[in-house]
Amino acid sequence: MNNTRFATAIHIMTLLAESPQEWLTSEWMAGSININPVIVRKEIGVLKEVGLIISRQGKEGGSQLAKSADAISISEIYLAVKNTEVLGKKNNNPNPACAVGREINEHLNTLFSETDQLVLNFLGDKSLKEFSDQFK
Repeated sequence: MNNTRFATAIHIMTLLAESPQEWLTSEWMAGSININPVIVRKEIGVLKEVGLIISRQGKEGGSQLAKSADAISISEIYLAVKNTEVLGKKNNNPNPACAVGREINEHLNTLFSETDQLVLNFLGDKSLKEFSDQFK
């Protein structure tokens, strides 16, 4: 994942974990992350869609965690925003006349899949609460 989506998502989730009784606005969270609130709202939408966040509109609006921080694994956050394999993307058109090119993607599929599973296992052993406790 060669972007900041995971970093943004975990920042949002950590802010919400630190203030579980408050409805935090996207503007306030954007100030902490130092990004445009539109980006925060986009990620909130994704996290809401997978059931990690609840939101409400209006003057008293904002977002909260949908469940306790100790019930959310870091792997859930990662999976919500993951848009590519850990190792990146494969080449789309390797040369089929080449002995390596002909089979490279088949072997990369295995390598990519195994690497992703290692990452998911590692992140699955960590809760959002454990992560957010580092900031206390």
